[in-house]
Amino acid sequence: MSIDLISMLAAGVLTACIVFAANHLSGKRLPRWLMPAAVGVVMLGFSIWNEYSWFSRVKAQLPETVTIVRTIESSQAYRPWTYLAPITLRFMAVDSAVTIRSTTVPGLVAAEVMLVQRYVPTTRVPVAFDCNKGLRADLLEGAELTPDGTLSGAVWLPVGLNDDVLKAACLGG
Repeated sequence: MSIDLISMLAAGVLTACIVFAANHLSGKRLPRWLMPAAVGVVMLGFSIWNEYSWFSRVKAQLPETVTIVRTIESSQAYRPWTYLAPITLRFMAVDSAVTIRSTTVPGLVAAEVMLVQRYVPTTRVPVAFDCNKGLRADLLEGAELTPDGTLSGAVWLPVGLNDDVLKAACLGG
C-alpha cells in the first residue's frame, strides 16, 4: 500500500515539474490554477489506473500452472467510479503444479487453493476433492487425506461436479 502512495506522489511531483517547466518556457503565460489542477488529475488518474490494473498485473505474473477460478469484484462509496465499473480486488486460484492425485483411489485429489487479495498476503488453503462425487474437504488444523482415500479431521462438503474450483483441481495438472 505504501508503494502505491509513493508512486502516486511521484506522479504528482513529475507533473508539477512538467507544468513548472512548461510555464517558464511559455514566458509564464499559463494560468496559476493549471499546476494544482494537473497534479490532482494525474494523481487521481494514476490511483484509478493502479486499482483497475492490479488484477491483470498480478495475473500476468502467475505461472502457467495456475488457473484462476473465481474473481470477486467490488464497488465502494469512497470510490464512486467503481459503481460504473467494479474493480477486482481478490480472486481464487488453483495451482496444478502442487496438485497430488491418489494412486489408489481414482478421482481423489489434494490441491492448494490460493486466496489472493490486494494488500493482503496470499493464503494457501489445502483442500481435498472427490472428483467423481463432486465433494470438497478443507484440510485445516491437522485434517488429512490418507493415500487409501480415508479422510480424517474434516468433513466432505457437496459442491457439485460443475464447481469451478473442483474442475480446476480435477482437470488441471
